Amino acid sequence: MTSSGQRSVGPLAGLRVLEIAGIGPAPYASLLLAELGADVVRIDRPAAVGAAPEPSDALNRSRPSVAIDLKQPDGRDLVLRMVRGADVLIEGLRPGVMERLGLGPEHCADVNDRLIYGRMTGWGQDGPLSHTAGHDITYAALTGALHATGGSDKPRNALNLIGDFGGGTMFLLLGILSALHERTRSGRGQVVDAAMVDGAASLMTMMFGMHAVGSWRDEREANLLDGGTPFYDTYRCRDGRFVAVGALEPQFFAELMKQLELDFDQDDVAGWPRMRAAMAKRFAERDRDEWAAVFEGTDACVAPVLGLEEAPLHPHVAAREVFVPYAGGYQPRVAPVFSRTPALRPGDKHVPGEDSRAVLVSVGLSAEEIDALIAAGTVRQS
Repeated sequence: MTSSGQRSVGPLAGLRVLEIAGIGPAPYASLLLAELGADVVRIDRPAAVGAAPEPSDALNRSRPSVAIDLKQPDGRDLVLRMVRGADVLIEGLRPGVMERLGLGPEHCADVNDRLIYGRMTGWGQDGPLSHTAGHDITYAALTGALHATGGSDKPRNALNLIGDFGGGTMFLLLGILSALHERTRSGRGQVVDAAMVDGAASLMTMMFGMHAVGSWRDEREANLLDGGTPFYDTYRCRDGRFVAVGALEPQFFAELMKQLELDFDQDDVAGWPRMRAAMAKRFAERDRDEWAAVFEGTDACVAPVLGLEEAPLHPHVAAREVFVPYAGGYQPRVAPVFSRTPALRPGDKHVPGEDSRAVLVSVGLSAEEIDALIAAGTVRQS
């Protein structure tokens, strides 16, 4: 296996990962592992070679791609050969697909019983819905997360952050890293069944806890964190742009009132409608950036709501290099920040099959073997 060409200096240097190409949370997990220093190889379908780039192409950065036909016996055998030297395999196909290809957990364990087999699906490997299609919004819908998100008029999905990337990617990575730690004691691999519906539900832990004791109403814009309070909401400014207010604690609320030159009792729930109206009127008197200057450096917990073109340029965000210049725009760098083993910067995007020869050479195949696999259509080099 080979890396993207960047020197693996991150905290996961030396970890070897195979990724069966898919969409959404599994590729994002592989990207994060790669930029944390892991040696990740993406296995694409030959049919993807030469295809038009997908809108989610940015998720293909920082790791090489080899195009292998998994439906051919030689393709399956080639992947199993790669599995022998891997620590982790990540796949995001529907339950049963990898088994039918002869690459399921049992097949891989036969050649490498230390392998951590990460499975990323929406509904999980079992259950009544496990074989049906879905997307982030449907997984969020069944967990209460979608019901709790949006305005009073209707639920609104928070992009695909709840199911795909929060409930999916992050819990897949948590499972993989936990299994790797356990392997240091047992010496054995295991299967990680990461389901977006499970992760999205876990993200709702605090809300379900508050609901159980009567401190969270089961409706939108009626609670502390969903726009139900005037001091935790967004407000339109004179120029049509917005500021975000998050003055929950009494001392922060006091600072908010001071800067707005208003005088309201935070605990007077009956007075909240008047407070909200007064705050809306006051924020509408100035442009967003004028208010940003007013609140800069205060503890009122007020921030300008920035667009995608603005966010990378904010002084604090820029100082921490949260975003880095990339392909004519910006990309977020991997988080968090490490003191001794810094993560890699975002690497190049690799199109399907771009690195087929280089990857197979690193696995130990000869030039003749690679030529034969390409001639048979088992492998494609873009």
